[in-house]
Amino acid sequence: MTTRRRNTAPPREDVLAAAMDMIAERGLEKLTMAALGRVVGMSSGHLLYYFHSKDELLLRTLEWSEGRLGAERARLLTRTDPARARLDAYVDLYVPDGHRDPHWTLWMEVWNSSKNADDDARARQAAIEGAWHRDLVALLAEGVSQGEFRAVDPDRFAARLRALLDGFSIHVAIGLRGTDRDRILAHVREFLDDSLAPRAD
Repeated sequence: MTTRRRNTAPPREDVLAAAMDMIAERGLEKLTMAALGRVVGMSSGHLLYYFHSKDELLLRTLEWSEGRLGAERARLLTRTDPARARLDAYVDLYVPDGHRDPHWTLWMEVWNSSKNADDDARARQAAIEGAWHRDLVALLAEGVSQGEFRAVDPDRFAARLRALLDGFSIHVAIGLRGTDRDRILAHVREFLDDSLAPRAD
């Protein structure tokens, strides 16, 4: 990454992108206001003026990253593929790329700090979760209505599936032995086969 000159403040999106790059390259523990300021050419005080705290910086970075993932999720869910193929693509997008995946590293830190978060921060986290949930419910409802999936309650099934994905994803992101990404995806697809395949008459 190149260091900016200090005479102009970078656009806020550039700061968030730089924060995400730092998490990917160095890990969350190396992301400090001072280190980020050196990368983007701003003082730590200037960054605090914009973001107020490191927790707010992390939440805004997560929202920025989720915006990009949301666009990718919308693209794959509006394809003309069968519902099951799009569901597999949703799962593939959800599960971390591997140990120390930067997006999931960030998510886990935001979750960890949420026990002390204010109502606004909690509402923003819920909005991120809600977008994933609504898209999954709509996809499941479509598959059920077309007879491709078993007649499940889309909202209840989505809540349970996302809990399963969260648990597996944390294992992948922290590098728990025996829980690599490919193995987790195989577990989830087996679960979906068992749970959603229409029953024979």
